Amino acid sequence: MLLSCFGWATEFVAVVVWTAGLSALLGLITWRLRAATPMAAASGALITASLMFSTTAFPYEPWRTALIPVLAVSFLAFAATRAGRRKKERFGTAEPRLGRSASQVTANFGIAALVASEPVKIWLLNGRWLPLAAHPGALLLAMPLAALAEAAADTVSSEIGQVLGGRPRMITNLRSVEPGTNGAVSAAGTLAGLVAAAIVAGAGSWALRGGWSLFNLSCAGAVFGLLFDSLLGATLEKRGWLNNDAVNFLSTASAAVFALLLLAFVPLH
Repeated sequence: MLLSCFGWATEFVAVVVWTAGLSALLGLITWRLRAATPMAAASGALITASLMFSTTAFPYEPWRTALIPVLAVSFLAFAATRAGRRKKERFGTAEPRLGRSASQVTANFGIAALVASEPVKIWLLNGRWLPLAAHPGALLLAMPLAALAEAAADTVSSEIGQVLGGRPRMITNLRSVEPGTNGAVSAAGTLAGLVAAAIVAGAGSWALRGGWSLFNLSCAGAVFGLLFDSLLGATLEKRGWLNNDAVNFLSTASAAVFALLLLAFVPLH
């Protein structure tokens, strides 16, 4: 973050001003709405700034960066978490009233910031196995966008599924279980998650100027990550080998990797 600030400050100071200001404002609003703890809000602001720096393009417009999909994820998560809160409290699955913790924010947004960073993009651009001649450089942003879309899909599917999904079923054996059980899925929750993924992918594809190819790649990655999340919940998390933050981190990573594999091996034209 410091290197990015110094680098942009010497080239185009407006990028630093807009990025720092909007990221800080988002963190402050998140904290004031009690959607996140103070440390979580600060972590989210730093990750948002990192994503904005990594997706800056010219002609520069702050709303043509990763800020837009980050806002979409934040709004969807906030709305889904607040929906049917009394029912979730009866189940004992409601989020704490102080909001999400820093570890939760990092688990959901951290992978997107990592795969959007300049070292990763340079490594991909220099790699001979990725046929970039057939894929514009903007499509490399399918990885962070898929991770963000998966984070939204996971949160929305879980929160809405508890309210509207009725009695869910385990993804591994389809047996009926109690709402909130790790690895449980419902038709309503899954559909809500798919809609959330499409919203974030659409917002990101517009903001990052990626078009339908970016939308399709990020949506496909998000759907894969959503299913992978449920599988991890039903197996490793159920056995106590992983906690929820680790599952979320690995699920967003799987979404990014799946989008990359599609970019490398599936013709888009």
